[in-house]
Amino acid sequence: MPTVRVIPCLDVRDGRVVKGVKFMNLRDAGSPVEQAALYESQGADELVMLDVSATKEGRRAALATVESIRRVLSIPLTVGGGVRTLEDASAMLSAGADKIGVNTAAVNDPQLLTTLANRFGVQCIVLAIDAIANRSSSSLSRQPTWNVVIRSGEDRRPLDVVSWASQATRLGAGEILLTSVDRDGTQAGYDLDLITAVSDAVRVPVIASGGAAHAGHMIEAITSGADAVLAASIFHDGITSVHAVKSLMDRAGICVRTHT
Repeated sequence: MPTVRVIPCLDVRDGRVVKGVKFMNLRDAGSPVEQAALYESQGADELVMLDVSATKEGRRAALATVESIRRVLSIPLTVGGGVRTLEDASAMLSAGADKIGVNTAAVNDPQLLTTLANRFGVQCIVLAIDAIANRSSSSLSRQPTWNVVIRSGEDRRPLDVVSWASQATRLGAGEILLTSVDRDGTQAGYDLDLITAVSDAVRVPVIASGGAAHAGHMIEAITSGADAVLAASIFHDGITSVHAVKSLMDRAGICVRTHT
């Protein structure tokens, strides 16, 4: 069985970690540097930093914050927020990112994925998909579908999530960070139907995001097809730790990297 990754996420605005519910009502959740160091000490496999206001403000992710995090971090770091060009991606990599997360710009210009992959390698390109349930379609067909949301949840597009995931991986996305907007911050569990649908449609790793409250939810995500699980609130609020989650996953027969 492949090793499953447990990935804390730092949503950052104005140099501080923030967290909300369904991308709204953001509250302060601490220092990104302190949180990054803590999560690595607990055994995190990777870290994701998303500058949640970069796209709306028409700028790239705050490079000073990336550099500060990199100084205390030795595990892989994915950075997203405001990537529109090769220059944006290059600046983030130079600041310390190992992978580049793209969302809005890729939806607006899918060929950006190919451009980035050709320049930096497929393994470096993470497509972030924010998905919201298409309730009218689900009620008619009894088969759930989802639309893509961009601009930090502000702009819903008539773009099918599963189709977009499949197209994006053909264009150059080497990994998918799949977030359920409906479940984000609710601690109601991941959207398992969403995870299964996307995982079945692509051959690249899928990171499940949005809704985790405990290790049980993460185990459900893995058995539904995810290759990695991401969480924020439960780690930021001290509800549990990365180490505790991985211990419970290990007991459940999920292959995780043990903390040394």
